[in-house]
Amino acid sequence: MITTRVMNRGNLTSVSEFLLLGLSRWPEHQQLLFPLFLGMYLITVTGNLLIILAICSNVNLHSPMYFFLINLSFTDICFISTTVPKMLMNLYTQDYTISYVKCLIQMYFFTLFVGLDDFLLGMMAYDRYIAICCPLHYSMVMSPRICILFVSGSWIITNSCSLLHTLLVNQLSFCEENIIPHFFCDLSALLKLSCSDTYINDLEIIIVGGFLVGAPFVLIMVSYIHIILAILKIPSTGGKYKAFSTCGSHLCSVSIFYGTLMGVYFLPSSTHLDNLDMLAAIFYTILTPMLNPFIYSLRNQDMQNSLRLFLNKRIFSFR
Repeated sequence: MITTRVMNRGNLTSVSEFLLLGLSRWPEHQQLLFPLFLGMYLITVTGNLLIILAICSNVNLHSPMYFFLINLSFTDICFISTTVPKMLMNLYTQDYTISYVKCLIQMYFFTLFVGLDDFLLGMMAYDRYIAICCPLHYSMVMSPRICILFVSGSWIITNSCSLLHTLLVNQLSFCEENIIPHFFCDLSALLKLSCSDTYINDLEIIIVGGFLVGAPFVLIMVSYIHIILAILKIPSTGGKYKAFSTCGSHLCSVSIFYGTLMGVYFLPSSTHLDNLDMLAAIFYTILTPMLNPFIYSLRNQDMQNSLRLFLNKRIFSFR
């Protein structure tokens, strides 16, 4: 039974719990959904954890590119852990409720790690741009101190923006209606439920959210335009193909992440369909973090060698 708590303002009531419909709307697939998403979650956590351990154990990979990759892998683990464990628990227990406080906490961390993913993808693209187009200045532009400042600044900015989102949502009233047609406490879904005026929230999403998503996206596009122009000057056909293949994989991941993210949060709400929003969210919250270890490792010979050495050491240590 979903409970409500009565407020002292007129006839308004404020819900103390939300009901996450999410994947429960597909009951015929319930037996398949739990093992499917559990497997995807374990693959994501294991793959990203292996990347972190392999890079940390190999001094040859202690460079700016792999420093950003470690942070991206850590962020992806936290990102997927914000939503999927709760979804799996809901599927397993068939209890789809979440308290108001836990809902806001989930929304805060979800927004935080989405923003961090954006900034890290942008920094990785910029790192490749400097390495390919300005190799003589690489050690100066991408010094350890500057890389740490980039990542630290990203944490500060995304924490501030996420906190602002959460505080503004906390000022809203939710009147009786407490059903969220999603598998996590999504910001846009919560705004649709509110019986308060959400003009300030919508404006804040456009301005602050637009900066969090738009600035890194522009950086990625500009960086890759210069990278592609530089690749076109490579005389070797094999070299061009290899470089384009690597860039294509990264751009594919970026396209999935940014395409679905912008479709959900920056298109007019009248164009949204709940099922399509949820499918899009599955792509950028689950599929992209799961694919990143493959995109950034399997196509990288240095990373493959480091992973092989790390796994061999662990195997021999248990013998």
